[in-house]
Amino acid sequence: MVLEKLGEGLRSAINKILRSNVADKAAVEELVKELQRALLTSDVNVELVFELSERIQKKALDETLPPGISRREHIVKIVYDELTNILGKKAYPLEIKPGKANIIMLVGIQGSGKTTTVSKIARYLNKRGIKTGVVCADTFRAGAYEQLYQLVNELNIPFYGDQNSKNSVAVAKKGIEQLQKESCEAIIVDTSGRHKEEKGLMKEMQEIAKAIQPQEIILVVDGTLGQQASTQARAFKDATNIGSIIVTKLDGSARGGGALSAVTATGAPIKFIGVGEKIEEIESFNPTGFVGRLLGMGDLQSLLDKVREAEITTDKDAAMTFLSGRFTLKDFYNSMQQLKKMGPLSKVLELMGVGAKVPKDLKDIADDKMDYWKVMLQSMTKEELVNPKLIDRSRIIRIARGSGTQTRDVKELIDQYFVAKKMAKMMGKRRIRGKPGMQLPPGITPEQIRKWKG
Repeated sequence: MVLEKLGEGLRSAINKILRSNVADKAAVEELVKELQRALLTSDVNVELVFELSERIQKKALDETLPPGISRREHIVKIVYDELTNILGKKAYPLEIKPGKANIIMLVGIQGSGKTTTVSKIARYLNKRGIKTGVVCADTFRAGAYEQLYQLVNELNIPFYGDQNSKNSVAVAKKGIEQLQKESCEAIIVDTSGRHKEEKGLMKEMQEIAKAIQPQEIILVVDGTLGQQASTQARAFKDATNIGSIIVTKLDGSARGGGALSAVTATGAPIKFIGVGEKIEEIESFNPTGFVGRLLGMGDLQSLLDKVREAEITTDKDAAMTFLSGRFTLKDFYNSMQQLKKMGPLSKVLELMGVGAKVPKDLKDIADDKMDYWKVMLQSMTKEELVNPKLIDRSRIIRIARGSGTQTRDVKELIDQYFVAKKMAKMMGKRRIRGKPGMQLPPGITPEQIRKWKG
């Protein structure tokens, strides 16, 4: 999970206030202490944390309640709004103008994950119907050409580079010319990184930018830097007025909250975040949805993006059956297969807002385990597939023998099925409404939520 420890700390604080008998001054003060602990552990600036705490406490105790909601719900909304504010308030999507070659230039310090991020953005745009090409203008780092070529070649993305040239400006210009001939609508230019030295980075950025006139320059910032990320972001913002930021390595970083808040404080817009090492693990950054995930409320916009990217079509009757908990073992398997198309199951459940409530065993279903499950299902009778309660020990032994698996494997499948039924019923019973007073993600309407819920 992205910023897992921060999310756990924030959800713990929220759950305490929701479970308290009264939302009085003592309860609010305890909430604030819990929030402070979670944010400071994630390396968020101390002054910012205390400013945030003061605002939350003052609003929680002094504001008049809006009609129709409880004091506890109002406090949750205040926390949500204040956390969203420190992460940028709104999303800044990458704009691609159709019918022309949009040149996007990436810069970054060595080790920030810039070259990998180039391939991730190329795939992200390609999946959305934008023909994308990549230019390797990193003539400084040995192996940069080969690394980028291997990454994009697997995706069938047009590529240009020149291993024999040391002139990054010339390579960039020639690469753009070549990819324009191939009718690429987005051309991503990878540039040479620098080792902990912002001045050299900015100088090369300005030289290449002057030669190729990019529509957008994006700085790749390492999320493990924490608050120190603001140094790079501020220098970048001062050097260009067409810049934006990508923060990488947020999946395993305890300092990611510090990096995100520090970059936002400079006024440089964050457009993407890296949420894992795999090629598909990059997301358009939406502060409202991101905070929703941290608090366990889900991120509907990102979930819908994943569904579209995986080209999944949803059958309404099947969705209703699943949410009612009336699905069979075969339905369960098919549903897991569909979810796996969108990435690791744990991350999909996080977007749905139920990740924290789902047992770890169910979230950690691996691809090879799904293959075992398929063979087990093929060894079951029609009656067993429809009504797994029939499967006693003797049937488990027969299914294990027929599928070449162990009895514990069959039992695990049955157990996971019943856990999923319980979770599906819980989701289906949820009232279809957002938290009181909260805004839905951009472009999402209540009608879409109702359709998604089935």
